[in-house]
Amino acid sequence: MSKEITNKSFKKEVLDAKRPVMVDFYAEWCGPCKAMAPVVDELEKELKNKIKIFKVNIEKEDALAGKYGIMSIPTFLIFKKGKIVEQLMGAMEKKKLLKIIEKAIK
Repeated sequence: MSKEITNKSFKKEVLDAKRPVMVDFYAEWCGPCKAMAPVVDELEKELKNKIKIFKVNIEKEDALAGKYGIMSIPTFLIFKKGKIVEQLMGAMEKKKLLKIIEKAIK
């Protein structure tokens, strides 16, 4: 299961990371977020040597969600060398998300 991060740990875990990072912005009450959780967990296991995956609860970390302009959830941001290289919104099939991640981290 993806580790939850906060505004306090975001710089260290995401912006300063050596490997690419995907951040899953979600909320506990969000149906599509719940549907994506097992998909994200599977991808985390499959891609563990290529990308780190973290979760941000937008209700607990509203400043972080605001900083990155998160307007709908789930939203997935992929960072490479501290910069956003891809932004995805909404639930999607695992195959589609995997393809986008692999393209973004090349």
